[in-house]
Amino acid sequence: MSIIYNDLYQFSTYVPPIDLTFHQYLLQAEESVLVHTGAMQQGEALLPQLKTALNDKKLSYIFISHFESDECGALSLILKHFPEAKAVCSEITARQLSGFGITSKVLVKKPGEKLVTKDYELEFISYFSEMHLWEGLLMIENKRGILFSSDLMFRLGKADNAIIEGSWQEEVANITPLQVPDPNRRLELQETLGKLTPKFIATGHGPCVKL
Repeated sequence: MSIIYNDLYQFSTYVPPIDLTFHQYLLQAEESVLVHTGAMQQGEALLPQLKTALNDKKLSYIFISHFESDECGALSLILKHFPEAKAVCSEITARQLSGFGITSKVLVKKPGEKLVTKDYELEFISYFSEMHLWEGLLMIENKRGILFSSDLMFRLGKADNAIIEGSWQEEVANITPLQVPDPNRRLELQETLGKLTPKFIATGHGPCVKL
């Protein structure tokens, strides 16, 4: 666990067989936001660190970019310990969660919508993830300039508390069919992202990027 940028905590797990680091994040605020839960095993390791970072404060939201095990596999575990928290996700992800009995604690957001409190302004962006091309969401925190890129921008290797310098336009241009297989959706996403001016990319995997 480390503070990776301003009041943003990062929790990381490195998996050597696939040479990949998995990150979850906590945006510390009066209404704190957890970004992803990790798979169940990662969630079990995350839980005590999350409680330490929150320091007895409540967890208000859990952002899920898309329906995949490392994004929301430990959601039921986290909700057991933080029953007041609401999962924030796309309509399709909410539909999948309902199949696991998670229905009452879901806040559905559409691209272009926002979640605003006195501490942050979260804006949601359409993200057709590689998982069946189901529509998910990217999220940008506009006050701090943090883009949570999920699986869209990532690098292999051990990357606990790692930050590299980068160019936003290059990061957008380097989105490949591996991240978004549909060429039309990929171009649409690149055009949308090209209009943004984030200062920091909080990646789902690999080092974060300071812009």
